[in-house]
Amino acid sequence: MAQQQSSAAQSADADERFREEIRTWLAENLTGEFTAVVGTGGAGHEHEQLELRRAWERRLGEGRWIGIGWPVEAGGRGASLAQQVIFHEEYARAGGPGRLMHMSEQLLGPTLLAFGTADQQQRFLPGILRGETLWCQGYSEPGAGSDLAGVQTRAHRREGPDGAEYVVDGQKVWTSLAHLADWCFVIARTDPTQQRHRGLSYLLVPMDQSGVAVRPIVQLTGTSEFNEVFFDGAVTSADNLVGAEGEGWRVAMGTLAFERGVATLGQQIGFERELAAVIATARSTGAIDDPLVRDRLVRAWMGLTVMRNTAVRMLRSAGDGTPGLEASVSKLQWANWHRDLGELAIDVAGPDGLLTGDHYELSDAQSLLLFTRSDTIYGGSNEVQRNIIAERMLGLPR
Repeated sequence: MAQQQSSAAQSADADERFREEIRTWLAENLTGEFTAVVGTGGAGHEHEQLELRRAWERRLGEGRWIGIGWPVEAGGRGASLAQQVIFHEEYARAGGPGRLMHMSEQLLGPTLLAFGTADQQQRFLPGILRGETLWCQGYSEPGAGSDLAGVQTRAHRREGPDGAEYVVDGQKVWTSLAHLADWCFVIARTDPTQQRHRGLSYLLVPMDQSGVAVRPIVQLTGTSEFNEVFFDGAVTSADNLVGAEGEGWRVAMGTLAFERGVATLGQQIGFERELAAVIATARSTGAIDDPLVRDRLVRAWMGLTVMRNTAVRMLRSAGDGTPGLEASVSKLQWANWHRDLGELAIDVAGPDGLLTGDHYELSDAQSLLLFTRSDTIYGGSNEVQRNIIAERMLGLPR
């Protein structure tokens, strides 16, 4: 017992030192030119300070703050789950800008560590760790949004001038930051004789080529972080196939599990800031004097607390920080909570919340309301998450 207590105390001391290290580093580096990126970026604001935020990603790379949970032999710090949580908490509380490397670091990197070859890891992971290579996710299609198994983008293998390669044809949609990305990880059908999740493959496709066209989608917020991507004879080396041909579904599901991992706690710190802003607005407009509004504010705080506790419990039970089916519960929680917060933000703003500037200049509350309409759709719609919970967790009939 004494030995266990001593080990726990040492772990707590190490975590506290880690917290002080990241807190100090952020205080020293979110200064000078990077003062302008504090609080910028994120959902609905990805257009803000793009060049500076790309430079910030490189600064994070120099400080070895990218891939901190990756194994040391892969270039990471081998940080524990508790330390990864600490990083995301301190980053959000310091006002660190929205991460352009999210897809690269939190999705593609862990996927390559789990399913990629040694050669793929050596070629692609260093660029992510340096904060240089941006990736986007080629999953959803016009006819296969939340139903990933229905993708129709095709890829056929052939012998090219430099060896075996895949030629990709099809369309992806709602592709976040595709207009900035260097590479895209694409789910494509390599066996047209198979249906649904069979016959799919997971390919890494370079974006800078004539066979790839990106068309930004202008959203209700007036911004365009989502895109349509058209593949018309796009080419990628057969060496860029992750897993075996036809195993794309398994790899893709792995990527989705990583997407709902420890980074969600940093997201919730951002939610905490948004809720604080809503409460401040309610005080300034006098809306907080309305008992019904106070009740909604309290319920929002309670929902955020429950959401955080659920996420921490889920990650701890996962062991490696990669949640399983329980991630669908977490997705339902935060998507609906965030959507409701957007509605509350406008309600407490009063009549001014319904007015925009002369050039459709949206307030933070208005951007929150409009962008959160998409929260219950992207990353797996509410309907799909409920089906997963019902069928795969509760064992209910299809």
